[in-house]
Amino acid sequence: MDLLVYAPAGLAQSAAEEFEKLAEKGRHRVEGQLHTARLVGQFAVQTARRQAEQAVQAAFVRVTGVKEASSAPDPDEDDYARPISTDERPTFDGHRVDGGVSPGNGTDPADLAIPGYDSLSASQVVQRLGGLSRDELEEVKGHELAHRHRRTILSRVDQLLTGTSARSGNGTEKS
Repeated sequence: MDLLVYAPAGLAQSAAEEFEKLAEKGRHRVEGQLHTARLVGQFAVQTARRQAEQAVQAAFVRVTGVKEASSAPDPDEDDYARPISTDERPTFDGHRVDGGVSPGNGTDPADLAIPGYDSLSASQVVQRLGGLSRDELEEVKGHELAHRHRRTILSRVDQLLTGTSARSGNGTEKS
């Protein structure tokens, strides 16, 4: 009787009670592994995306010689303000694409009133703008518009050209 009736009934009862525990244990283990796999996958995708963006940006700089793209950091940042050397600028049949002068206004950085202009950060250029004549300010504006489009410099030049007041470095009003 035990073998035919009671053992199978006890086994069925125990299996029903243990089934829920086993299912919960399996669910917990699988969900934990899925969560870990999802996190690792997200990390891998983010890392690959960052590396791809950097590669595209580096290729853009190599091809165009311009460090400013739509998703590029603000060019007014000092660590981003390194000028592109003549050797890094793109060429076509051995000739520089920009012809050695800025395409917009024909000014060469050596002709600007601020020595070493292209090697200066935006904040360094802004400090030197107050002592320039109207013509020199126009040349700086044209050069900046033709090359790096740094908003800090362009807005300060516009302030000086229109005569709107902004305090200079020595605390006196400039008109």
